Amino acid sequence: MKPLALLRPLSIYSLSPSRPHLPLKPLVQNPSLRFSCSPIQSEPVKAGDMGPRSEYSPGVFDDLFLALFRNKMVKEVGWDSERRGYDGLIEVANRLMLTGRTNADTRDAAVRILRSLFPPLLLDLYKLLISPLGGGKVAAMMVARVTAFTCKWLMGICTVNSVDLPDGTSCESGVFVERCKYLEESKCVGICVNTCKLPTQTFFKDYMGVPLLMEPNFTDYSCQFKFGVLPPQPEDDSTLKEPCLEVCPIASRRRPVAQSTDVVQCPKA
Repeated sequence: MKPLALLRPLSIYSLSPSRPHLPLKPLVQNPSLRFSCSPIQSEPVKAGDMGPRSEYSPGVFDDLFLALFRNKMVKEVGWDSERRGYDGLIEVANRLMLTGRTNADTRDAAVRILRSLFPPLLLDLYKLLISPLGGGKVAAMMVARVTAFTCKWLMGICTVNSVDLPDGTSCESGVFVERCKYLEESKCVGICVNTCKLPTQTFFKDYMGVPLLMEPNFTDYSCQFKFGVLPPQPEDDSTLKEPCLEVCPIASRRRPVAQSTDVVQCPKA
């Protein structure tokens, strides 16, 4: 999921206790967004193709960030994993993906999770007072730095970098993720796109007044955040045309069926 900028001190939330396993709703494919195999896109990642990940050493606040984020996700999904730590978070993210009737349902739920992490007044004030400063560059640089500082626990090693803006200038409003832990652990293009990329772009634009383009690379698991840059329309976004990963556990359930077709994709892609 989505990287996220936390702009206020966090309080400790206890995790919800494990709840009974909920039946999954039928999976309904969203015809507007398909991740199909295409020769002009990057090749699917196969197990064993990736080198060792540069490990991020958790800091003193990282467990608090994880606990807060997981608690909000559990409240939205209505279910918690018995597994602890990051592994449990990934299982809850999988449940979020599978319980939505459509991709749009999943994305809307992910946006609600992000919004729940902030007091509504804080988001309104940021959008009203900070976002217009310097033509939007001040707000973009601020959220880039907060994202890089607070989200290493979720994504791994990331650094602020310079990105080109639509007006022809460049700005230190980018965040480069060397190898996204969330993508690597979920192993699913659908989870990346529908619980992280698209809802995070929507959240920053609609609720903080900061345009954001996220460019995940499904070959090396890196990701480039470009705050201050509007994303393309869905039909023009090459990320949404990427094939599912060779190691995707969700796609592998359908692979025998899909062998007779030209498309190998996640059930929810």
